[in-house]
Amino acid sequence: MRSAAFILLACLLFVDVKGMSQSPKGRCYCMDAGVKFILPKLIEKIEVYYPSSSCENMELVATLKGSGEQKCLNPKSQFARNFIKNAQRQKSSTADGSLLRSSS
Repeated sequence: MRSAAFILLACLLFVDVKGMSQSPKGRCYCMDAGVKFILPKLIEKIEVYYPSSSCENMELVATLKGSGEQKCLNPKSQFARNFIKNAQRQKSSTADGSLLRSSS
């Protein structure tokens, strides 16, 4: 009975350790600072990921029209700050708010 309990405990410990993040920073979507500019007409939506326990950075992920490709925007760039400000204005004036989405 003790050996079965030990094996179960060892398996649970292995699964728990195996699922832990390898990076001390956590899991961030963006690997670098991101691009400073994307043509607004190419952007379908922007998702905002606020700092959390899994990633200490604020991340802006732009999905491009047509291709669906995702690019990281540098949240400190003037373009990103202006685009978010304008998108928030549009979001408050439209019913669906599909341009800017906030994710946690």
